Amino acid sequence: MAVQSRAAVWGMRIGVVALILLALAIIANRYELVVFKFAILGIAIAGALGIIAVIVSLIGIVRVLGGKAGMGIAIAGVVLGLIAATPFTTSFVKGRSVPPIHDITTDLSNPPQFVAVVPLRATSPNPLDRAAPADLAALQAKAYPDLAPLKLQEQPGKVFDAARDVAHDMGWEIVAATPETGLIEATATTSLLRFKDDIVVRVVEPDAGTVVVDVRSVSRVGMSDLGTNAARIRAYLSALKAKLGLAAS
Repeated sequence: MAVQSRAAVWGMRIGVVALILLALAIIANRYELVVFKFAILGIAIAGALGIIAVIVSLIGIVRVLGGKAGMGIAIAGVVLGLIAATPFTTSFVKGRSVPPIHDITTDLSNPPQFVAVVPLRATSPNPLDRAAPADLAALQAKAYPDLAPLKLQEQPGKVFDAARDVAHDMGWEIVAATPETGLIEATATTSLLRFKDDIVVRVVEPDAGTVVVDVRSVSRVGMSDLGTNAARIRAYLSALKAKLGLAAS
């Protein structure tokens, strides 16, 4: 009877530990049992262990092909390792492709301002002053040059109602909607880790017959949003145009 590969066994064991750590980190962050940084650290460690599990398990597969037993265990180790490593590695790769910013707006010179959301962010580490980094506007303009105000030839009241409805349709929690100021404030929560990003939509009529819609999306935690806020703004504006049946001018 062939001797079982120790590398295969240890690869699976490390993969199990990595997956458990990943699950604990996600649960702890989802239910706010630990601060954000500790949850992210747990996910990063789980990712590193997952990578180690894959490497050790692959060594186990080589050993099995050389005459030892444990192919099923080795394959299981690879699978568990890949699952545990995926959140960390995908975030790492995506993070390298976008700037380390988390406050995105369609109007860089006069961003929409939050009002009702401000108290909800009292304990959030990310401020709303757009003071850091100092070149925030330049970084956004370079990374997301397509983001711009949406100009429509329509009645402001109709656009405001559609903007509020689209925010609701996208699953955001509406914090405030004030037609007098043209502001809609909302919070979007991710499904898995329960990260919260706040959004403000501004609907104004600078000239008769022309309505301008601006959107700003800001993460409560994390230096980089991995492109999430920009993607959210694009999706929102696209849905708003579809809702109105109008094209941007």
